[in-house]
Formats: sequence, C-alpha cells, structure tokens
Amino acid sequence: MEETLQKSFIAGLERLTARADLLDSINVFPVADGDTGRNLSVSLFPLRNAGQPKEKIIHQLLLSARGNSGNIASQFFSAFCAMENISELADRTREGKAKAWKALSNPQPGTMLSVFDALSDVLPGIINIDKETADNIIISLEKTVHETNEQLPRLKDAGVVDAGALGMYIFFEGFFYTLAGIPDNCRPVTETFKNRLRISSSFQENTESGYCVDFVVKAPNYSADELKIITSTQEEVIIIPEGDFYKIHLHTQDKEKVRSQITGLGNVVNWEDDNLASQIEEFKHSHTGPLHIMTDAAGSVTSQDARKYGFTLLNSYLTIGEKCLPETYFHPEELYSAMNKEVKVTTSQASVYERHQFYESVLERFEKVLYLCVGSVFTGNYQQVLAWKKEHDKDDRLLIIDTGAASGRLGTITLATAQHLARTNDIKNTFAFAKKAVEKCEEYVFLDKLQYLAAGGRLSKTSAFFGEMLNMKPVISPLPEGAKKVGTVRNQEDQVKFALAKLAASLKNDSRALIMLEYSNNKNWVNDTVKKMVTNLYKQAEIIVQPLSLTAGAHMGPGTWGIAFLPE
Repeated sequence: MEETLQKSFIAGLERLTARADLLDSINVFPVADGDTGRNLSVSLFPLRNAGQPKEKIIHQLLLSARGNSGNIASQFFSAFCAMENISELADRTREGKAKAWKALSNPQPGTMLSVFDALSDVLPGIINIDKETADNIIISLEKTVHETNEQLPRLKDAGVVDAGALGMYIFFEGFFYTLAGIPDNCRPVTETFKNRLRISSSFQENTESGYCVDFVVKAPNYSADELKIITSTQEEVIIIPEGDFYKIHLHTQDKEKVRSQITGLGNVVNWEDDNLASQIEEFKHSHTGPLHIMTDAAGSVTSQDARKYGFTLLNSYLTIGEKCLPETYFHPEELYSAMNKEVKVTTSQASVYERHQFYESVLERFEKVLYLCVGSVFTGNYQQVLAWKKEHDKDDRLLIIDTGAASGRLGTITLATAQHLARTNDIKNTFAFAKKAVEKCEEYVFLDKLQYLAAGGRLSKTSAFFGEMLNMKPVISPLPEGAKKVGTVRNQEDQVKFALAKLAASLKNDSRALIMLEYSNNKNWVNDTVKKMVTNLYKQAEIIVQPLSLTAGAHMGPGTWGIAFLPE
C-alpha cells in the first residue's frame, strides 16, 4: 500500500477516535446505549496497521468488530483497506458498500450505509485527490449525514443525525484531506452539524433489557445458514463468515444460553458482552454542560468514570503481544494474564496528530476546558499541549495544569475536581480547587515483584534479583520529579500497615476524604480486606475501588495495588 494511503487511514481513525465521546452522546439508533463512538474506535483500530498484509488486517477487523456500527463498518473496511493505490478507490468502495449492506438482515438507509452509498456515487472517474476533489467528496458526505435526521423517525424525534453515519463522515474527512496533502483542512464538526448534535429534551429513550453480544467462533463443520437457524430467536443478528471463522453480533436476553449453544459448535476465540439496561441507564443520566474536564488515561480512572462524571480521557496505548488498543479498552485480566505468561507488553502515547485532534474536539464542543495533564516527567503531553495552545487557543479557553501525577493520584485529583465542577459550575473556582488538590493528594503503590520494573529498564536487573532474594517489596509514589521509592516492606501484611500509617499521618478519623484503592489482578483481596480496614477507620470518607491504570500495571506487574487519597 502506498505510504500516503497508510497515513490517510491512520489520520481518519485518529480523528474518529478523538470524537468517540461526541458520537456516544448522540447514539440513539437502534437503541440509546451510547456506545457507537467506542465501538467504532475499537472495531476499526486494525486500520492503524494498514500497511500490513491485507489478509491479516481483514482477520483483525473480524476479531475486533463491536456492536451494530462496528460490525457494519468492519465489513466495509475489509474491502476498502485492501487497496494498494488510489486508482482502486472507486472499486474498493463499491465492494465495501456491498459487503456492508449484506452484513445486516434488515439494512436501513439513514445510517452509515447511506454514507457508503454516497461515497460510492461520487468516486467513479476520480484518479487524483486534490483539495477541490476532497472538498467535493466531503460536501456530498455532509449532505448525506444531514439527511439521516429525516430518514429515521427515531433520529428526528431526538433532533440528531445518525451517530454511525457521522462517525464515517469524520473518518473520511480526515482520510481524504490527508490524501490531498492538507490534513488540517477539516472543519469543526460542531460547525458543520451545529443543530444536530444535542438530543432534544423531549426525547424519550426506549427501555431495553438483555445483552449486546459479539463473538468469533471457529466452526468448520457449520455453514452460515446453519448458524442463522441457531441464532434465529435473537435480535439484531449479524453473521459474517471468513473461512472457518464466523463473527456473530446479536442482542439476547440470555447470554449464557447463547454461549453454551455456540461453544457446542466450535472454539470461541473472542467474546464480548454489554448489559443494555445498564448502558441505557448511563446514557439517560449522562450530562454535558459548557464547562468540561479532560485528563489522561494514565490516571486510574475508567471509561465508565468518564461517562458518569462527563470528562474526556486522552488515550494512552497498551500493546499486548500483537494487540494494540487504548488502555481503557482492555480488560485488566487480559493484561495480567498475559504478563503471567510472559507475553511481551509495552506502552506508548497517542501520536501528536491524535493528541491535537483531542484538543480540537473538546474545544469544538465546550466553552471552557480544564486539562488535568499527567505529570510532565512521565510523558511529553504537557509540553505538547502547551505548544498547541500557543498556536491555536488565542481566546484562552483551554486551561492546563501539570499535575505531576499519574495512576491513582491523577485519578483521585480528576474525580474530586469533576465532582467540584458539578457542584459549582464555575471553571475558575474549579481550577483553584484542582491546584490545591495537586498539592495535597498522595499516593502509595505496593509492588509484589520487582521483575517488571527491571524488564522495563526502571530498575537494574541486579537490584531486582537481590530484592527478590531478600523478599523485599518496594513502595512507589508518583511525584512531580518522577516515580520515587518511598519505602520497602517484606510482605502483604506490612504493605497494609504502611498504607494505614500514611493515612493516619494525613487524615483524621472523621475526615471526609476521597480515598481510592487500586487493584491489579487482586480485586477481591483489595475489596474484601483493604477496603474493610480503611472503611472501619474512616467512616465519613468516600472510599472507591478502582483498577490500577494499565499503563502503571504494565510497568509494575500482577500483584500490585495502591492507595491514593485527598483530604477533604
């Protein structure tokens, strides 16, 4: 594949990923479960590797596809990403469109399918992509997305465009302008679709129950028609064959029954499920105002926290074996299981372009944004956002704090600040609160083994060896000057004593502090043992149990746990 094409695929994906929250916020069709942005980001992530053999990318798209939107999009891109140069654009688009329409038993216009139709109509005869050509393509797609509001009654009732169609528009805008050599030519999405990006207050979400299930099964002895019969009693069924593999998406009331039936057919190689009722309930109570908080995923906060409190998470990346995703898209068990099996694990930051897209995205949607940035000693994010702000934020709408923090300390500061903003609705007051929280918040992380720090170059292998021989376990605190070793203990009992001593030194027993307990692969122990002890001592405190940031977990390993706290 030509290098310019590879860059265009990555630009389209990163532009889409940075606006996943926006897509989630208007996702009402076919059900209001608020996950189209996440599903498209996960499903299309293999496009980052667009230069690899097309058979490998197509199989990765099959494995990663999530939700209605993700499965439809992955079918389109399984053809579209197979092009070697732009002379194949029209043919690959036509092929992808046909595959996307066939993926559904009841395909409907007014969705991303209409965007694929429009793209297929406008491409024939195009042999070169310059600014004028890219403009004409994007204008055609823009018109199609606007029309989705009229085509589907549910969208008209909600007053929005289709989230999946908008997601494809955002992708293709980045793709074609990069292909034309002008990647920064994209217009703000809120300017292009300004009256169709907020759900009407009169819109009533339907109540749903059951599960949205995605899985891949290797079933060499069964045909797609036989699988259709087995899944005929389920809803929203999509069956995609690829050799001996079948990707199946469906909505069901009984996920365990489905799993049992499918396990009898062959080897289930991938399984994901979401509780529809929980997602819809979260969607009903999601709130976005004119003031906003952004932080880095390197803090011990989850995508569920971001939806609940209404803040944006800037991606950091985790690579487990050959699988690379934003860290918040992994299950913690997947990381720690791989580490126990000595699978290679690495971490990385979002590209400069993706980070810029996130900055643009939040300022497109909100009047003022407070960015609680991971400590500048840990990543280059702080320097990068300062440089971008100097060039692009002439009205000083993006406020930035170098927290000097990571993992639980960053997560605790973020949650407390988000709560404060919700109470006060005052960004200047919240900025002052956050600065004070940065000064007062503490964190202590307890490692079980030293080998992972040594493997990552953060500790000499000799030190790790002697530490293990002496049964010594370090205590780490992420500080503005870096991760500092602040103590050494011999066993888990001593770890707990150390943590309680640090709490006692900073908190009174009647303190209304925010206390975060972090776990790696030891959630039950942290929840049952540590939380009970802390709760008994600090009955007025808000005590939460969170997964340790997977970036931190990748460097510190299984058995790690931590405690972060902010006095009232």
